[in-house]
Amino acid sequence: MVHEYFKKETEEFKILIQINPKSLKGLELLVFPDQSIEKTKRIFDEEIYDDLAADEFEKCSPLEFNLNLKGIF
Repeated sequence: MVHEYFKKETEEFKILIQINPKSLKGLELLVFPDQSIEKTKRIFDEEIYDDLAADEFEKCSPLEFNLNLKGIF
């Protein structure tokens, strides 16, 4: 299984998203400036890729996602 990863930075936090393209299940991370992390399991719909493009998310690497998930980045 190969996941896809996306990110977007705002003034309040960084958003990172992991998506399984077959099941459309994934994980959303909110990384705050104090390095605290909020994790949410998500089930996305078929329009998720259009939504991400409209919200100006960009692709990121699995390494970047996982470093943030572990609080290392």
